[in-house]
Amino acid sequence: MKVSIIMGSKSDFDVVKPALAVLDKLGVQREVRVLSAHRTPAETHAYVEAAERAGTEVFIGVAGKAAHLAGVIAAFTALPVIALPVATSMMGGLDSLLSMVQMPAGVPVATVAVNGGENAGVLAAQILSVRYGELRAKLREYKEEQRVKTLAADEALRRELKDM
Repeated sequence: MKVSIIMGSKSDFDVVKPALAVLDKLGVQREVRVLSAHRTPAETHAYVEAAERAGTEVFIGVAGKAAHLAGVIAAFTALPVIALPVATSMMGGLDSLLSMVQMPAGVPVATVAVNGGENAGVLAAQILSVRYGELRAKLREYKEEQRVKTLAADEALRRELKDM
């Protein structure tokens, strides 16, 4: 099980960290690179091909502004590609989100929330879990942890409101 994450810029790394945390927690191998759809297209193409040969099964493309990276990755592979739009100072990530969801027919890219690193990691793991049952079990545990945390927060809030 391997996920390759390609960021358009090193400044995107803070958005990627939650994806790494999820993948690490679930025991999914991952690799992170900085490559650009515009500045390093040949290197991006070569990396995607090499990553496939090395066992990557899902790609995550991370970019802001003119966020074409995920689409370029999708053009170079038949494997699943997840787009992770990054909020920018210009439009808060709406520009990134819109460019990522407007892919041409035949070049699909799944897109998660702006700055949705955790969701990108979870979605990548869910895609892999179709093939890996042990990962599916870990995802169920992850979701149960989320449920327990949410119920604890609800209980704490209800106590706080009662004391007001």
